[in-house]
Amino acid sequence: MKAFLILLLLFINADPTEIARINRLKNKAEVAFGHGQYDVAATNYRLLYDSIGVDDPTVGLNLAHSYYALGDTANAKLKYQSVASSSDKKLKSIAYQQLGVMAKTPATLSESLQYLKAALKADPANEEARYNYEVVKKLLDQQKEQQQDQDQQNKDENKDQDKQDQEKNEDQNEDQENQDQKDQEQQQKDQEQKDSEQKDDQKGDEEKEQEQEGEQKEEEKDQQNQNPSTKQKLEDMNISEEKARMILEAMKNNEIQYIQQQKRKATEQPDSGKPDW
Repeated sequence: MKAFLILLLLFINADPTEIARINRLKNKAEVAFGHGQYDVAATNYRLLYDSIGVDDPTVGLNLAHSYYALGDTANAKLKYQSVASSSDKKLKSIAYQQLGVMAKTPATLSESLQYLKAALKADPANEEARYNYEVVKKLLDQQKEQQQDQDQQNKDENKDQDKQDQEKNEDQNEDQENQDQKDQEQQQKDQEQKDSEQKDDQKGDEEKEQEQEGEQKEEEKDQQNQNPSTKQKLEDMNISEEKARMILEAMKNNEIQYIQQQKRKATEQPDSGKPDW
């Protein structure tokens, strides 16, 4: 009643020409909106709301509807938020309802639910807001359930992956241990073979050395058999060592005398009347 009186006073004090212009723009905007001409509707509602300064939440709500229909969600949201602060509960409920519908995306379902809850609080009789509230609540519950399932699946996958990694590490460790054992056994085998070869070589060297010593002894024995000693020869000839020394001394003296005689003959002048021979 109070709002009606205020509007009545404004109507009384207003310029009839201005009132006619306002009514004409409102009618033009409503007809354009009804025919889907949302750009024309938005232009006329904007003239009323911004240029003329008509302080009517209904105009603001219709301007927001026009922006929303044009896909201009940024300006639509601003106008719906402006109308949501209105004291008119029905218009306020519709504005919150529209904000909830605009926020009905997978990333902003919680925000959408809060807007729709505010719409029902402003006007519990708003059945469209109630319907959207139930839809969004169901979507949000499904999303939470899917997220829980996904979290559990990720947890199970991580658990399986950890188990696979552990088994893989155990298999790798076992393979490494087996390989280390094989390498150690092979090294031990190689060392034993090397030691055996060294022993065989050493034994061969010793046998070869013994064989060479035996051959050397045999050669010395053969040489002794083939070349009897001087003492043995003297004994065989029945000559003493003293007598043998005297014989050798005499032979040495005779050889010296012979050499000296040859030297004297070489220095004497031969007789020219005799032949050289």
